[in-house]
Amino acid sequence: MTDRNGVATARCSTYAEVTAVRATHPQAIAEAWARRRRRATVTGVDRLMIVAADHPARGALAVGSNPIAMNSRSDLLDRLRTALANPGVDGVLATSDILEDLLLLGALEDKVVFSSMNRGGLAGASFELDDRMTSATAAWTIDAGLNGAKMLCRVDLGDEGTLNMMTACAAAVDELAAGGSIAMLEPFLSSRIDGKVRNDLTADAVIKSMHIVQGLGSTSAYTWLKLPVVDEMERVMDATTLPTLLLGGDPQTAPDETFASWERALRIPSVRGLIVGRTLLYPSDDDVATAVDTAVNLVR
Repeated sequence: MTDRNGVATARCSTYAEVTAVRATHPQAIAEAWARRRRRATVTGVDRLMIVAADHPARGALAVGSNPIAMNSRSDLLDRLRTALANPGVDGVLATSDILEDLLLLGALEDKVVFSSMNRGGLAGASFELDDRMTSATAAWTIDAGLNGAKMLCRVDLGDEGTLNMMTACAAAVDELAAGGSIAMLEPFLSSRIDGKVRNDLTADAVIKSMHIVQGLGSTSAYTWLKLPVVDEMERVMDATTLPTLLLGGDPQTAPDETFASWERALRIPSVRGLIVGRTLLYPSDDDVATAVDTAVNLVR
């Protein structure tokens, strides 16, 4: 953690060292971003395999029936490092706190990195659909040399908070595009059922949500979509020309069926890969390496 002159360096080997750097040499984080080996988002015709870990900042810590599965940061980082160590994994999507931990641990070298922007729609909150920008900014994403930023875009026609989300996301799309960075939009048509926000995963609902969000901002030149795998994916993908990554399903429910649905959807030419979180990081058998390897083999 220190060089031969006793000066703190960014590369850490333990989580205690990460905390020590944060406490004694916080500027090492910016220095590490500046030194990091970056890579282009797309190389040749290869599809992308991205792991996602931005759930905790929205207070969404549950996996399956376990409401506190993601409580431990060290456990989450262990799982992410296992995934990122697989050479078939191109990169990661997370909030800046998690990205900075991985950065200090040397896990982001030559990786595709996406920040997460709007985490204000806390899970279960009365204001959940007023999903404001509380995490990474477009300016920070660009300055840190990241490939882009992701926004969750849940549209509820009966909730006024949706308009705040759309306005903020439109502005972020423009700012990211001006800096040459990808704006990755994750749309859903949502509504409250018995007080809980639910996403409509029918093909027509997904298609409608796509049309709404792909029109956000002054340009879509740098806009990508992040979509759930639903029935009639060929018809769903006919609703856009934007590059699209597929998100995962429930990691605790029929993993074989989940992997099979990904395999079918990945055959569609406009699908550019997977961006998956808990399904791979918290598989039902807790074998992260095998789950990640299975997903990588589907993508490649």
